[in-house]
Amino acid sequence: MIEERRQQGKLIVFSAPSGTGKSTIAKLVLDRLQNIRFSVSATTRQQRSGEQEGVNYYFLTKEDFEEKIRQGGFIEHEFFFGNHYGTLLDKTREVIDRGTHILLDLDVKGALNLKRLFPDDSLLLFFRPPSMEVLQQRLKGRESENEESLKVRLERARLELDYADRFDEVIVNDNLDKAVDTVTGLISKFLSNT
Repeated sequence: MIEERRQQGKLIVFSAPSGTGKSTIAKLVLDRLQNIRFSVSATTRQQRSGEQEGVNYYFLTKEDFEEKIRQGGFIEHEFFFGNHYGTLLDKTREVIDRGTHILLDLDVKGALNLKRLFPDDSLLLFFRPPSMEVLQQRLKGRESENEESLKVRLERARLELDYADRFDEVIVNDNLDKAVDTVTGLISKFLSNT
């Protein structure tokens, strides 16, 4: 009896400065492409009512998280608002080994590290705003930024834009429908190449 070999899952990474529309595009693309699941991150924050282990997050103690950092167990990790967050290398491998495709939202350094770990099985997409002026207006339009946090986000955006040429594709989000169509096409093409 010949055993059927399951196709390896692939990794699609979205990176972008805050305010570029990446989360909106991700939601719309996931609605269109039913064969992709969003990545589940690990965190040290407390599990909230209704959250499920392995569905919303992988909940780790601070000690376990720090041990995994020492062992190289993360594709990327960050510390903010008093908690650790990261993408587990072993869980990512388990999911793609089952043939499932994953969409990840990573910062530029995390995205490039993922590409180093999975060079043939990853597609890195970078979203850029039409201009820094448009990005500034989008961030101001959120009404969630004070002058200092706006300044920090814009400075970080300039640094992130310096990495754009290291990504597989760069998409300018100047029209949401067009951006979603473009991204859906790029991902579909990538997933069809076995």
